[in-house]
Amino acid sequence: MEEKVLKVLEYDKIIDILKERASSQLGKTLVSELLPSMDADAVKQALSETTDAVTCILRKGFPPMGGIHEIRTQIRRAEAGGMLNPGELMKIADVLRASRKLKGYITQDRMELADTNTIYQLCTALGTSRALEDRLNQSIESEDNLSDFASPQLANIRRNIRKMQESIKEKLNHIIHSAHNKKYMQDSVVTMRGDRYVVPVKQEHRSQIPGLVHDMSSSGATLFIEPMAVVEANNEIRQLKNREEQEIERILMELTAEVANISELLGANIVILAQLDFAFAKARYSLDIKGIEPVVNTQRKIVIKRGRHPLIAPQNVVPIDISLGETFSTMVITGPNTGGKTVTLKTTGLFVLMTQSGLHIPAAENSEMGIFEKLFADIGDEQSIEQSLSTFSSHMTNIVHILKEIDDNSLALFDELGAGTDPTEGAALATAILESLTRREIRTMATTHYSELKLYAMSTEGVENTCCEFNVETLRPTYRLLVGIPGRSNAFAISKRLGLGDDIIQEAQNFLTGEDIQFEELLSDIQRNRLATEKEREQAERDKREIQRLKEVSKQEKKKLEDEKGAIINQARQEARRVIMDAKREADEMMERLKELEKTHQQAIESQEMMAVKQSIRQKLDTLDHQIAESVLPRKGYAKPPKNLKIGDSVMILNLNQKGTVLELPDKDGQVQIQAGIMKIKIHITQLRLLDEQKQVLDIIQASRATGIKTGSVKLELDIRGHNIEEATEKADKYIDEAVIAGLHEVSLIHGKGTGVLRKGIHDFLKKHAHVASYRLGKYGEGESGVTVVTLQ
Repeated sequence: MEEKVLKVLEYDKIIDILKERASSQLGKTLVSELLPSMDADAVKQALSETTDAVTCILRKGFPPMGGIHEIRTQIRRAEAGGMLNPGELMKIADVLRASRKLKGYITQDRMELADTNTIYQLCTALGTSRALEDRLNQSIESEDNLSDFASPQLANIRRNIRKMQESIKEKLNHIIHSAHNKKYMQDSVVTMRGDRYVVPVKQEHRSQIPGLVHDMSSSGATLFIEPMAVVEANNEIRQLKNREEQEIERILMELTAEVANISELLGANIVILAQLDFAFAKARYSLDIKGIEPVVNTQRKIVIKRGRHPLIAPQNVVPIDISLGETFSTMVITGPNTGGKTVTLKTTGLFVLMTQSGLHIPAAENSEMGIFEKLFADIGDEQSIEQSLSTFSSHMTNIVHILKEIDDNSLALFDELGAGTDPTEGAALATAILESLTRREIRTMATTHYSELKLYAMSTEGVENTCCEFNVETLRPTYRLLVGIPGRSNAFAISKRLGLGDDIIQEAQNFLTGEDIQFEELLSDIQRNRLATEKEREQAERDKREIQRLKEVSKQEKKKLEDEKGAIINQARQEARRVIMDAKREADEMMERLKELEKTHQQAIESQEMMAVKQSIRQKLDTLDHQIAESVLPRKGYAKPPKNLKIGDSVMILNLNQKGTVLELPDKDGQVQIQAGIMKIKIHITQLRLLDEQKQVLDIIQASRATGIKTGSVKLELDIRGHNIEEATEKADKYIDEAVIAGLHEVSLIHGKGTGVLRKGIHDFLKKHAHVASYRLGKYGEGESGVTVVTLQ
């Protein structure tokens, strides 16, 4: 792409905005180097990278991008055996920390992202060295200093230096504050000259304070003397300082060697971190402009749905729809000045550049962008006084260049094609240029006010008229793009709105030819008809939405009624089952009593009478069951009837939730006689399901064993006193899982009263636990604030 075109379409402004969203100089450098690609696969990969970064931000929040530095120079020096200073080592520690945090950011909740996510792949490729990172952080105090924790030897040396310094200060303070020496002192302070401790002595009393003179005041009235009593101590400090410098140099060399050992890892991390910063900068920009990933095609097809120019304020921009390359290759855009024609050209061109640079575009989903090897734009007034070029000459020079360089895989944008010269000749030139490009099916967009070009577009295959809508009632442009309709320039209407007199406008209209008037009237009729049609369509859409809403309300009401009906039926069925079960229980009790009476009074009661009583009970139960089944329970069910039903099979009666045994095979109506307890009932075959009793018994035994073992091993309370928060939450998490499996509903966590830190940590943990319904502090007798009672769900 030509640099001139990038500037005309304001691509450089997009790059500047993108730079602001990069967190490091490495990312900003990659943004500065960003140019549109002509390779479709590379474009798709770049767009996918941006989409993956957006996905990461939406699912995980903004990534930790701090601490990314350019350290490749330092790495090379370390590999060469040089020594890095504390500031350089701090940057390396920052890079290691940034790598670790980004890796942790992407790997937490790994199931949220697919392995094909580009950002996931980049972050997991980052290398870490926690040991070296911790060592550097522990050893370096600032960009100029190592901390006392860098090594035990360094800490010992500095401790001795501080001890010697305190001893010297104590001796010097004794000297300057003594009654004998006080009159010789210029000031009662201890100061330093070079790295030696000295006292300020009046020049005339030089001989009274034996020692070494290190400095003199500018006036000569004060001598800075190192008393002999501290010379030896100062010498010792000097020696200790030398040892300190040697130890610092040894530590720095040691740390530099450790950096050299992972130089390959650090070098690879820098490349990845730069790419991640670049990708997240693109993602931030996409979120800012509410961008989408366009569908990329190689057919040079452009379909922009509700596209918004990214450099126009969101509250001012009007979305436009643009289609080029499907049924026509050339678009002629007409309409009034300030109506949005030039913005349409710039939006299309900038979207092409952004797409081919891997950036999302501010448009609706399913927008499509073709890949173009060349993009040409003749937009704006390029009049040049220095080159003695008029507006027309300047434009024509640029157009000549475009026609020489353009090929079939190009996009050409012309603003006011043929303007700046005689209208007749300009229109003829513009028509010829468009015809040349249309024959080659080169994707072309051109704005114009020429009626000849409107007629050309209406009568030529492969060319389509498009207009920027103008509201004739308000006399203002709406900035909407209407495909298939030629637009009016509305010069008279705009002039009138700006204050031009009616007499002049009327006079101007008299100069129009009959053909011009007819053509403008035709365009006015088309626009009026289109507005009327659009209003009807909008009304139809509103009616359709209202019908859909009413349909949805009706559907919800119907569902609500069905749910209520189902609830009533279920309640009735449950009541019926309860009545039957109560009757069964009473009958069983009566039968047991009869058996006891039969045994006790066998001689007194005749066997036939006993059988009559039993038969009477059975008949009453059958009658009761039949009445309930007929009134509440359906004769037929919806289950698939069991196959190969045999007498003696165990079945589940679905509508009674009761087991029974088959006594008779189904009759012609599908009714089966079933023995359910002491009752014999008729049930439709669709209300039955065969049971495997042996498997059911084994399952019950196995489940009861498992539950019994688990329940037996889980206590009702867990003591976590004496643990830190991390250990306590880990134990509590495991305990709650076991309690849920064991079927416990309420447990207690004993954390003690203490400072309340452990209690707060446990409460924060319980707030987020999936199995915790609620929790509270213990009441009086339960441990009060030293115990938390947890209700499980």
